[in-house]
Amino acid sequence: MLKKVALANTNTGRTSFLIVDTDDDDKAVSGSGRAANERAKVSTISGLDEVVHRLTTRKGNVEDRAVLFAGVARCLHRNITMSKSFELQANRVKSPAYRGIIAEVSYQISIGEKVSDALNKFPTEFGPEIIALVTAGEESGRLPEIFSEIGKSSKKTLKILNKLKKGMIYPGIVITMGIGVIITMSYTLVPAVSKLYGDLGANLPSATIMMMKISDLLIAKPYVLLFPVTLFSVLIKNWSKITKQPFVQKIFALIPIVGGIVRKSSSAVSFRCLSLLLESGVRISKSLEITSASAPHIYHKEFFSRVRSHVNDGMGFSESFLMESHWLGEDGRNVCGVMEIASETGSATDMLEEIADDYEEELDTTANQIDKVLEPVTIVILGALVGFLIYAIYSPIFNLGEHMLPDSSAKSLPSSQLKVDY
Repeated sequence: MLKKVALANTNTGRTSFLIVDTDDDDKAVSGSGRAANERAKVSTISGLDEVVHRLTTRKGNVEDRAVLFAGVARCLHRNITMSKSFELQANRVKSPAYRGIIAEVSYQISIGEKVSDALNKFPTEFGPEIIALVTAGEESGRLPEIFSEIGKSSKKTLKILNKLKKGMIYPGIVITMGIGVIITMSYTLVPAVSKLYGDLGANLPSATIMMMKISDLLIAKPYVLLFPVTLFSVLIKNWSKITKQPFVQKIFALIPIVGGIVRKSSSAVSFRCLSLLLESGVRISKSLEITSASAPHIYHKEFFSRVRSHVNDGMGFSESFLMESHWLGEDGRNVCGVMEIASETGSATDMLEEIADDYEEELDTTANQIDKVLEPVTIVILGALVGFLIYAIYSPIFNLGEHMLPDSSAKSLPSSQLKVDY
């Protein structure tokens, strides 16, 4: 349920409006970040108005998560209470969802609930790896450090995501324009060409026939354009759920470039999680179990699960990594080499952090070059679209002479066969 909070400043008389995603008026006021010199008036947004607001207002994202955890960590380091630390972040987050989260978590803490239990009420925003880290922080008494690390990791993730999105702008625009050209020609040029070729009874190539069928379909049933748009919208909305499916993850891992990005991002998250858990004093077996459950990719889930089994059987950390290194792809041997150093020096936490840092640096480098990598792919796709259009529309023109001119089989007779009558 959405709540609209009007905050009126008693000094200036100016009113600000904020949206909070919660089901209680008091929580809405708490999530709005009301100052001491402001009066709050809460109203409920419902029905069609709520649907419109949910479609148009900002969604919770990694940026809000980074701001939330970094801000709470800063407050905890200065001995501010946990409930108050969350409330102070209400004016820093930008989405109604996170304002509602702040209000709910603050309320749950005030009635004696653990932070991990309060955050666990929002599985979409906080995955199992974050809940596991917060739980470990509560057990070890190092919650401020854990919150700080989650904030730093979220900022790194946000930086990489922004670079990837920036690199996708140019290909997205070009491909969208190409599809728009095809649709426009299907309504304008293709019907005219189709009528000309049909009147002449010409034999047409398959590409031209395909374009004519597409044009006829769009003219007769223009609403079919809604299907790809709806499909794309559903795909974007459920993208996180789709990418969590094991078979989809395996397919992505096989795609050039994309597979490397998927593996590296999952490795960075997994090794960072394991490092933080071990640093927080969680037992190795339990840390591996949590890391396996929270790993983003199916290959890393399997890897850490198998490593845990070997460790429980009495095998060393580095030996367990070496036995299952094939799950890590081409980087498996390098990771095992780092873990061998860790076993000799007794610095497993530092080495795991180094592995995570290396993966994040590689992701950062890839994100910086993504536009250069996608540019030739975009050119090939655009060239294929243009080539298809040119071939489909203009190739029959070169054969029109056979249909527009009369049959020339009876050509002029030789002069020796001509009879002249006087």
